[in-house]
Amino acid sequence: MSGRPFILHEASLPQLREGSPNVAVLPWGATEAHNYHLPHGTDVIEATALADQAAELAHASGARVIVLPAIPFGNNEQQLDQVATISFRTATAQAILNDVARSLSMQGIDRLVVLNGHGGNDFKPLIRDVQKQTGMLIVLINFFQVRPEALAEIFDEPGDHAGEMETSLILHLRPDWVRMELAGEGLRVPFAIEGLNQSGVWTARPWSATHPDTGAGNPARASAAKGRRYFDTISEEISRVLTSLSKAQRGQSPYL
Repeated sequence: MSGRPFILHEASLPQLREGSPNVAVLPWGATEAHNYHLPHGTDVIEATALADQAAELAHASGARVIVLPAIPFGNNEQQLDQVATISFRTATAQAILNDVARSLSMQGIDRLVVLNGHGGNDFKPLIRDVQKQTGMLIVLINFFQVRPEALAEIFDEPGDHAGEMETSLILHLRPDWVRMELAGEGLRVPFAIEGLNQSGVWTARPWSATHPDTGAGNPARASAAKGRRYFDTISEEISRVLTSLSKAQRGQSPYL
């Protein structure tokens, strides 16, 4: 028995040499409260599971892909009043991304996919800088923004954080870690400064004040069946991205 050759934590050196990966996938989550019913590692669980499944599908299609160990912490500056929350500041995240990309590029792996599972992570400016420094092609996938029509079709009210969509995913992936009887309604308290509640105006939410149960979206209609359907849909879509990246040739935009 041997590990899966497309999962770095499982693969041996001979497997990696034989597979010669050219695309790396970096799952990146966060560790934070997800209402009262989901585990703190929800974002890491989701990003890792999607990366593994998508890589398996891409590998079966001939893609030379490798899934890296997940980054378990994200930007949670507004949740630091909640117990055991760990937050990476932007400079920390950029340093980590830069070192991962630098290491891979020295080994001839010049395509990197950041598979993000946390809405508070903002990678675009980081990727612009690191891509310029390393010459790599770096692609960002926010899984929750992939196939928005499927999100609307599968869920009645997907929610923003620990709502119907995320609860359904964890009910599918780790039902033993879900306590639905504890779930809050995921209501949001609007800002008291009225002008800040309109579309196109943004400021960071003081999370415990705006989301008393730490959720954003009602999880009541969540189900494992919905979670499996959404998981399979998003995994397949991500696998197509990985396959196309692995087959890409230098000179094809944006791989220049």
